[in-house]
Amino acid sequence: MSPFLDAIRSFAAGHVPGVIRLSQAWRDQGIETAEMVPACRCQNVYSVAKTFTMTAIGLLFDRGLVRLDDRVLDILADDVPASGVDPRWEGVTVEMALTHKLGLPEGFLDIDVNPISRFGDDFLGYMLTYPLIDDPGKTPRYTDGAFYLLARVAEKKAGMPLEDLMWRELFWPMGFQEVAWSHCPRGHAMGATGLYVHSADVARLALLYRDGGAFEGRRLLSARWTDLAVSRGFALDMDPSRCMYAKGGMYGQLLSVFPQNHRVLAVQGFHDDCMALARFAMDYGDNP
Repeated sequence: MSPFLDAIRSFAAGHVPGVIRLSQAWRDQGIETAEMVPACRCQNVYSVAKTFTMTAIGLLFDRGLVRLDDRVLDILADDVPASGVDPRWEGVTVEMALTHKLGLPEGFLDIDVNPISRFGDDFLGYMLTYPLIDDPGKTPRYTDGAFYLLARVAEKKAGMPLEDLMWRELFWPMGFQEVAWSHCPRGHAMGATGLYVHSADVARLALLYRDGGAFEGRRLLSARWTDLAVSRGFALDMDPSRCMYAKGGMYGQLLSVFPQNHRVLAVQGFHDDCMALARFAMDYGDNP
């Protein structure tokens, strides 16, 4: 175990109860994991799933199949309800979904908080006929609905389920282990949450962004997309210090990248202070 992993493991044991496991990679030394609590190999990473869905959009962007200014209703035309859709949806773009600017209320379509039956059996129809509270493209309001919509966009443009796209283009090439995704009643991946994966595989995705779209010397995603994702906040938020960008999930899940320190850190657990671990990693610096 590296000195860093030993140190952050000791810090977590004393200051952040509820951490299940930590995975990190520094420079080119590979991924290592500390198991804090015996648990199933795959854990729900909650909103960290959004970074995976955003990456699926990036794969399609790189292939010229999706543009940021593509209109969502044009892509999903075959699945749009025949009536009850606010005409303002006509102007909603892929980028608006990536930045949570749909005009829906905050927390919309959160299956981790609300009974799934609340949304009926057609989640897309429920979303598109729900009264908007603002014009799309204006005010960002964080919702799971935005990334469920993007999961549907990715499936439609790829012509296959979201998981199949990710296994073919990323998970197999990157050596992922088990992955499972929660689905809506009609069989579509939720996109925003419900992704069950190991922390080491979350760290693999973080490495893809740290290294500009390459993994172990093989290019899987364009540097243009990784730059866009970080600079525009597509499911990756830049810390005010600009020493870290990250995506957190409910109950303390974390995907984080420390570009100046050449490190990534993934955290899984059941706690409420993943940022304490991120701050520890920032303060530790560029050391083994």
